[in-house]
Amino acid sequence: MVMVKVPSRPVLRRPLTRLLLAVGVTATALVAVPSAAQAAPPAEGGDAKGGGKVLTVAVSQSVDSLSPFLAQKLLTTSIHRLAYEYLTNYDVKDAKPIPGLATAWTSSADKLTWTYTIRKDSKWSDGRPATAEDAAWTFNKMMTDPNAATANGSFTANFAEVTAKDPQTLVIRLKKPQATMTALDVPIVPKHVWEKVTDISKFNNDQSFPIVGNGPFVITDFKVDQYLKLKPNKTFWRGAPKFDELVFKYYKDGDAAVAALQKGEVSFVPNLTPAQAEALKSAKNIKVNDAPGRRFFALATNPGARAKDGKKFGNGHPALLDPAVRKALFLAVDRATIVDKVFQGHAVEGEGYIPPRFGAYFWKPSGAQTLAYDPAKAEQLLDQAGYKKNAAGKRVGKDGRALDFRILCHATDPNDKAIGKYLQEWWGKLGIGLKVECLDSVSDPWVKGDYDLAFDGWSVNPDPDYVLSIHTCGALPATPKDTGATDNFICDPQFDALYAQQAVEYDAAKRADLVKRMQSRLYDTGYMNIMAYPNALEAYRTDHIASITTMPEAAGNIYGQDGYWSWWSAVPAGSGSDAEGAGSSTGVWLIIGPAVIILAGVGLWAARRRRATADDRE
Repeated sequence: MVMVKVPSRPVLRRPLTRLLLAVGVTATALVAVPSAAQAAPPAEGGDAKGGGKVLTVAVSQSVDSLSPFLAQKLLTTSIHRLAYEYLTNYDVKDAKPIPGLATAWTSSADKLTWTYTIRKDSKWSDGRPATAEDAAWTFNKMMTDPNAATANGSFTANFAEVTAKDPQTLVIRLKKPQATMTALDVPIVPKHVWEKVTDISKFNNDQSFPIVGNGPFVITDFKVDQYLKLKPNKTFWRGAPKFDELVFKYYKDGDAAVAALQKGEVSFVPNLTPAQAEALKSAKNIKVNDAPGRRFFALATNPGARAKDGKKFGNGHPALLDPAVRKALFLAVDRATIVDKVFQGHAVEGEGYIPPRFGAYFWKPSGAQTLAYDPAKAEQLLDQAGYKKNAAGKRVGKDGRALDFRILCHATDPNDKAIGKYLQEWWGKLGIGLKVECLDSVSDPWVKGDYDLAFDGWSVNPDPDYVLSIHTCGALPATPKDTGATDNFICDPQFDALYAQQAVEYDAAKRADLVKRMQSRLYDTGYMNIMAYPNALEAYRTDHIASITTMPEAAGNIYGQDGYWSWWSAVPAGSGSDAEGAGSSTGVWLIIGPAVIILAGVGLWAARRRRATADDRE
């Protein structure tokens, strides 16, 4: 058995691959502490009526469910990271695995048995101790109740048995090796609360407050599409957050959120457009963060919605089942123009599925495989495949049906709308029609398979297991009436075979090669066209927030991190502690504690998956 003692780090999905060592984490603050003369009254975003410091974050995404078993959206899963501990956490500095609820872990020589030591100083917010029994109950519920496996079932599908030997010892026995055992991205819930729930599929955990958790914050109030409020967990083992309250406030319109930031009504706004970011750069008491992002912006094709039982459903255009049509559409997308004109340079041109920020897994096509912008070649390909233009200049299939497609667009995302116009222009020249259907919620038609194309995007984690798993046959819904974990109904035997290989591969280099081969296969099928890797564009008020941690610390994002570092570390302006370890020159120190990480013959990163606000399907 190999003993692994890990510093703290948010849930990952990845095998431990090499010896990891960390003694602490330094997070560079983004902005110098404003002087008393510079700092304006924090207004609504900075002070509660009672005088407490309030950090208000503007969001445009709706909460899908406050149940950790059901939630999949970035906003909600980010909130769950604040409210519940995971077994492991991510080092804010380099995303390596560090302790969370578990302080250490060991693996047997055959990697089939993993033993986790659960910390003694974690308590639920109602005062009860958090133990191995809570973790065992959480995993067993996911293993025995399909509804409980809705959000994160891929992590437990290979579990044979989970037991709590005693309050501080959790043992997981696997059916076969699993490369994500230090990256189990699953919120651990309190057994004494959740064992009373009779139907996981219908329990959204949003009727009784405060919600019992053991993370740095406690959820205290929630109103659908209005706000969600959290208070610091004063007994959190790593230390309580510095703000008196954290509020996520819903804004359907991005411009309204920016206006609220300018007026001091909110403290932070994520997902800015380039124009908004540019305008805010010169605004008083506002800091813009522009950093390499961890997500991709893609064009997804409906490959023919189907369920595991073999039944097909939805109304996707049949022409998109033809690889020639998908390839032609790919060739008629000018990704350089999208980066330059839509993202105004605040993005990188898309290539493989994993963004370049994750260098070990980043892949790009080369040589003849590359589908560069070539509308003439697209025309030729359609002609050869039998999609001729009629007298009106419209492409028509052999069945006489015109190539008129629909694309799902997020009504709150200006990037969707802007790129939609470009696609109408580019594809229109090929004789292909495109209707851009912008909806407040794209979820309903998406899960029903009632779409042809869709703007898609996911936040990728240091370990890409989850975002790869959503394209496997196993992620399809059980029946047409069910909702699976699939992104857009892709089911390809070659992709699945590679996914199965990487899932059990502990050698870092070999696993990275398999992940790259998976991306190559996904690229060749033409079901996913990665158009860009957008930067994280966000801004906050320096008269509300004196300092805040980015992830990674060198040049990273604040919103949607692989952990709770940003909101947990945020220092209120004028709090008196600003100058000590919070200024931009000295940095904020995150006390990680003993950080001796020794891992069983496999070095690895950490990982996590989640869709990004306007970047995910909803």
